[in-house]
Amino acid sequence: MTRRLEPLDRVNELGDASVPFKFDVHAMIYSDNAPELENKLHRVFTKNRLNHVNLRREYFNISLNEIERVVKDNFGKIEFIKEAEAKEYRESIVIQEQLLKAQKDKIEVLEV
Repeated sequence: MTRRLEPLDRVNELGDASVPFKFDVHAMIYSDNAPELENKLHRVFTKNRLNHVNLRREYFNISLNEIERVVKDNFGKIEFIKEAEAKEYRESIVIQEQLLKAQKDKIEVLEV
């Protein structure tokens, strides 16, 4: 949640060195009462929290489809971007696959 005129500034701020990748935006929900909306969403998704001890850690394990359904059913219209750019993440996956293949090829050569 942010009250900034440019919400992406807050997204970029959150995607600092404490997370492995920059955050991708899948949706923006505009609300006249954002704190209330955020609180309601947190209550609905409480079972999906990753950290049940420190509630200030607001991370949830939940699908975009479920978020979209709950928002549309309870809070009105919203448009989602299902396939985010995730540039660094996708490039990292390719590199990881290349590393695993090179390691496997090296092991196969040693076994011959």
